[in-house]
Amino acid sequence: MIPVTASPVRLEASVDPRLSRWMWLVKWLLAIPHYIVLVFLWIGFVVVTVIAFFAILFTARYPRALFDYNVGVLRWNWRVSYYAHTALGTDRYPPFTLADVPDYPARFDVVYPERLSRGLVLVKWWLLAIPQYIVVAIFAGGWGSEGDWRGGGLMPFLSFVAVVILLFTARYPRHLFDFLIGLARWAARVTAYAALLTDQYPPFRLDQGGQEPPPASPPASPPVSPLTKP
Repeated sequence: MIPVTASPVRLEASVDPRLSRWMWLVKWLLAIPHYIVLVFLWIGFVVVTVIAFFAILFTARYPRALFDYNVGVLRWNWRVSYYAHTALGTDRYPPFTLADVPDYPARFDVVYPERLSRGLVLVKWWLLAIPQYIVVAIFAGGWGSEGDWRGGGLMPFLSFVAVVILLFTARYPRHLFDFLIGLARWAARVTAYAALLTDQYPPFRLDQGGQEPPPASPPASPPVSPLTKP
C-alpha cells in the first residue's frame, strides 16, 4: 500500500444535517455581497502574489503577513463557493472575514513554509503547473474564447445533480458529496501551488471526503531479537 503524504494545503467541508430543499435556488443571489468583496480581495491577491514572487526570489521566504492575506482570500473564496455553487452543502451564510472560523462547515488552510525554493518560484506557477491546469480545467470547466474546449466541467454538473436529488428526496447524496470535495481539494492544492504558497507539487490523486486524509504513519521499527547485541 502506498502511504499518503500529508499535503500542506488543507480543504475540508461537512454537510448540514438538515439542508433546505429549495434554498440552493437563491444562494447565488444571496452571495452577491460576497462576490463584490471578493473582486477587490482577488485584486489584492494578485498584487500580493507579485510582491511575494520577488520576496521569495531574493530571500527564499514568503512574508508572513502577505502569506496570511492570500490564504485568507482563498479561505473566504472557498466558504462562498461551498455555500453558493460548489457542493452547496450548507445553508449557513458565509462570514465576512479572512480568518479561519472553526465552526463553519467549510474550512481552508495552508501550512506556512519557513523557506521556499528560489529556483522553483521562477517556473512552478506556469511551466510545472501546466499538467495540473489541464486537469483542473476539466474539473471546473472552461478554456477561453476561440481557444478550444468550453466544457462546463465536472464540478458544476455534479453540484447540480446533487441539489436536484436534494430537491426531490430531502437527502444530499453522500458519495456525490465526497467526490465533489475531492475535486475541490485537488483544485485548491493546484491554486495554492501556483500562488507560490507551497513548494510541494500537488499529487495526481483524488482524496475524497469532507475531511483531509490522515498523514502516513512512519514505518514501524522491526522487533529487536533478544539474541541481538547492540
